[in-house]
Amino acid sequence: MGAPEARLVPITVQAYAGHKADETPRAFDLGERRIIIEEILDRWYQAGRDPALPSASYFKIRSENGGVFIIKRDNESLQWFLLEAG
Repeated sequence: MGAPEARLVPITVQAYAGHKADETPRAFDLGERRIIIEEILDRWYQAGRDPALPSASYFKIRSENGGVFIIKRDNESLQWFLLEAG
């Protein structure tokens, strides 16, 4: 039995725009709720070497109320997603 599939849920993210646009998430909207990001626990990249895997940035974050989430930024479409375990 393999690992459960993650589902990508589109979200709206408010991000700090440094020298790269939208580089660090600060908050995101989940339905009607605004989730404030207290801390970025980890960050990693999915390189575009494999054409089946588009370039993406991932962030494991802790919200101000202690929830832990993983969010993804598709670096080609510039869209953000919440990863939900399936």
